[in-house]
This record gives sequence, C-alpha cells and structure tokens, in this order.
Amino acid sequence: MRDKISKIVLTTIEEFNSTYEQNIPIERMEDTPLYGKDGVLDSLAFVSLIVMVEQSIEDELEVSLILADEKAMSQKTSPFLKVSLLVDYICRLLEEEMAVWKDR
Repeated sequence: MRDKISKIVLTTIEEFNSTYEQNIPIERMEDTPLYGKDGVLDSLAFVSLIVMVEQSIEDELEVSLILADEKAMSQKTSPFLKVSLLVDYICRLLEEEMAVWKDR
C-alpha cells in the first residue's frame, strides 16, 4: 500500500509542477522537503498541493481524507516536512480509516 501512496503523491507533485509556478524537485523523491524550514513551498503552494493530493487519493482509492487538520498539526514531527513523512502519514490515516470500516 505504501508504494501505491508514494506513487500517487509523486504523480501529484509532477502535476503540481506542471500547473504552478513553484517547482518541487522530485529528483530526491521521498527525501524532498516540502514545507517548513527547509521546504520548497510557500503557504499558498503548500495548501494547493495538499488539496491536489487529497483529490488524487479520492480519485485513485475512493477514500476521502483531510490531510491538514488538527491531528496533523498536533504531530510531534510534522507530516508536511518532506514527501516521505507525508506518505507515511497518509498510510496511517488510511489504516485508521480501514479499521473504522472493519468495526462497522
């Protein structure tokens, strides 16, 4: 599942790069910094990317996730610092979502 999420995020970053003026260098793949001290995105670009990732996940996996919420902001390490942390965070959210559906 992680590989699939990684592919969705990296494909979305490629789409973002072709749409917006800011460029996220994906040569480093999952080590690419996104937001924060070393990040390549300003706040507007960050929000745009997160919305695009949420939409891509919904399109590909038919699961609606909200990535930038209180839960994300309260993490000890921000899931938005670099691509790998974002992918890991999405995987955790999907696991939690699947667990909720199992319990129903």
